[in-house]
Amino acid sequence: MNKIKCPNCGEVFEIDESKYSEIVAQVRNEQFEKEVSAQKDAFRREQEALRKNALAEAENKHLLELSQKDQQILQLRAKIAEAETVRELAVTQAVRVLDKENGELKAQIDQVRHEAEIREMGMKEKHNAEVQYLKDALEQSRDFRMRLSTKMIGESLEQHCLDAFNRVRADAFPNAYFEKDNEVTEGTKGDFIFRENTDDGIEILSIMFEMKNEADDTARRHKNEDFLAKLDKDRQKKKCEYAVLVSTLEPDSEYYNDGIVTAYRYEKMFVVRPQFFLPIISLLRKAAVDNLATRRELARIQRENLDVQKFDAALNEFRDKFGRNCTLAQDHFEKTIKEINEAIKHLEKVRDELEGTRKQLNLANNKAQELTIKQLTKGNIGMQQKFLDAGIQIE
Repeated sequence: MNKIKCPNCGEVFEIDESKYSEIVAQVRNEQFEKEVSAQKDAFRREQEALRKNALAEAENKHLLELSQKDQQILQLRAKIAEAETVRELAVTQAVRVLDKENGELKAQIDQVRHEAEIREMGMKEKHNAEVQYLKDALEQSRDFRMRLSTKMIGESLEQHCLDAFNRVRADAFPNAYFEKDNEVTEGTKGDFIFRENTDDGIEILSIMFEMKNEADDTARRHKNEDFLAKLDKDRQKKKCEYAVLVSTLEPDSEYYNDGIVTAYRYEKMFVVRPQFFLPIISLLRKAAVDNLATRRELARIQRENLDVQKFDAALNEFRDKFGRNCTLAQDHFEKTIKEINEAIKHLEKVRDELEGTRKQLNLANNKAQELTIKQLTKGNIGMQQKFLDAGIQIE
């Protein structure tokens, strides 16, 4: 038996174990309900605080990211505007400089052409005087030519010309190149090439030589005309300015025996007898030296033209690279805007999810507020009976 004291009247009475257990269980259930209610209130308050903190943190983070993105956008726009200004200034300045240089270059070219025309008129007069001199020398050397032709029947004309050149090389042509043409180009080659350059690398004169000789008793007689086409091709392949055929062919031709003959069908080509081998070189060299100033000026103009071409190429390269950089910057700008939009969509999605969580918490809170003992003990007859025995009305 257990003794129980009534808290109202103070009466002490004894109850058996079963009744005592029921009272203890009743007291425990009431305490449990109080604890459950307190825990629900604490959980609700904690969830509400967490929700408010999460919303506040998300909004602050979103605002901070938007502010950073706005600053980045402003910086990119400023850089693009600055780069566009620099590009326009550079292009304008470059075009201005190029127009000025082109004007100066045209004026220099016109001046050089005028001076060249004046020199050409003087060269024609000198050339006529030298031709007359050579004609006089030809008349004086006819007997010598006949003896020389007879002597050269048994020796190589090429060797004769080489020996003649080497005898005067040191005095007349110290800086000249005169050697056999040993380089076969497209199946053909000439006999000799003459080249002479100045100390600063400007070519004064270049001549492709072909030597033709045959004995008087040769069965098939050749003509000088037979070799002119090949000689012209060899001259062009080896990039020589002039071509000269040194020939003993057609010995009875007054046309070829008259001196230096111009092969009018081909550009810058002459046919000479062996005794005019050195005079033709001297004549062409003198004319080239007289035009050396013009050649230097043309070389300078060509270098300036090359510089202008390089400048144009550099300017075009700058435009292409600048255009590519602008395109890349534009792509990067658009990519950044896209990332900002995606970030905004993500934050909006987080906000919607937080709003959904808040709604769920509100629903849970409303359900907890509406919770009754009747709902808790629904279907539990034992608990319903205990509440009734304890005098608690189930509603």
